[in-house]
Amino acid sequence: MLVEFEYWWLLILPLFFTLGWIAARVDIKQLIAESTSLPATYFKGLNLLIADQYHKAVDAFSEALYLNKDSLELHFVLGSLFRRTGETDRAIHLHMNLLENYELTEQQSTSIKVELAQDYFKAGLYDRAEELFLALRHTRYEQAALRHLLEIYVKEREWSQAITIAIELEGSSGISYRKEIAQYYCELAVNAIIQQDWQNAKGHLAQALDANKNCVRANVLLGDMAAQQEDHAAAISFWKRIEMQDPEYLGLVAQKMLKSYAALHEGDGLIAGNMSKGLKEGLDQLSHYLESYQLSSMMSVLYEATLQAEGADTAAKLARNELIRKPSLKSLDQLLQARAMLEDEQHDLQLMQQTVRNAIGDRAAYYCDQCGFRAKQYHWQCPACNAWESLPAEPTEATIRDIKLLKRK
Repeated sequence: MLVEFEYWWLLILPLFFTLGWIAARVDIKQLIAESTSLPATYFKGLNLLIADQYHKAVDAFSEALYLNKDSLELHFVLGSLFRRTGETDRAIHLHMNLLENYELTEQQSTSIKVELAQDYFKAGLYDRAEELFLALRHTRYEQAALRHLLEIYVKEREWSQAITIAIELEGSSGISYRKEIAQYYCELAVNAIIQQDWQNAKGHLAQALDANKNCVRANVLLGDMAAQQEDHAAAISFWKRIEMQDPEYLGLVAQKMLKSYAALHEGDGLIAGNMSKGLKEGLDQLSHYLESYQLSSMMSVLYEATLQAEGADTAAKLARNELIRKPSLKSLDQLLQARAMLEDEQHDLQLMQQTVRNAIGDRAAYYCDQCGFRAKQYHWQCPACNAWESLPAEPTEATIRDIKLLKRK
């Protein structure tokens, strides 16, 4: 029996060897066939991508996909290119066709749904994108889905949903979204203020400060609300808290603070010339801030108020001291303006002032530190890239060279 068994293996081993050799030859032929059909178009597409010629790359990869219709990788590449070139309808059709007409594993189906959700998002079909991203929350694509959902809710100004997703994203990614969450609460507060729903507005602002104790906007809005309800002492108290959060933002409330100080002692009469007790307290407070933090926006408010309340001579001294401490065209313009109001021969001074103003032009602006967007007014959210608190609190005086570069762009 033992001898017969060994002879049996001697007979069958060559058969296995022959079958293996045939299988190997088939695989080699298949590899050769694939390598001869793909490279001419596939690598051409890669070279075009490197050269940023996306529309030509679309044609190359479309040809490659025609030769290899079953390649999911080529479908994904082509779908991404369609999105990049703005052909979202073609991307949607491509991915829908995969889901409807191909036999896919669960993982492949999920990957295609991720691509389709991005197609809808790019096309602005946020309701369809939202539905797909919500379905991906408990998959390996969860973080990407949550980030897209957050962007959708911010774009659609659905602040309550944005807060929910941001909190969920914090737990999933370990990245803090405290600053953004506080801003979402502030947006809810703004909506309540518009409707004069003071109670809900205060509640949302309290939640904003709870989410981020350094949320300056919350105290700005609390002060605005108090001033609107003629509780000027409370308004000043809220605005003063900004100094402990970030003093650079004090310039945003300087004019408001001055008005509330003046309103506090509106019926007390004048203490000197045209100045009330409240206005004097306000000017003293702004002077303290200017001396402590050297804010150009604070100087502008203080100069105009001093000019009206105390006259050109005091305003000129203020501008001169500022010019000595921190030379700038803005301070020079203010000094020339005040001097022109004092001099008998005003023509030359006015001419110099006009020359300075022409040189200054619109140079002072807020520049987003994320995308470089230029704004004449302060925005809590950049209108270009949607980043929160990305604009500095103080405007920057751009050089003439900077202005030319911006115009070229």
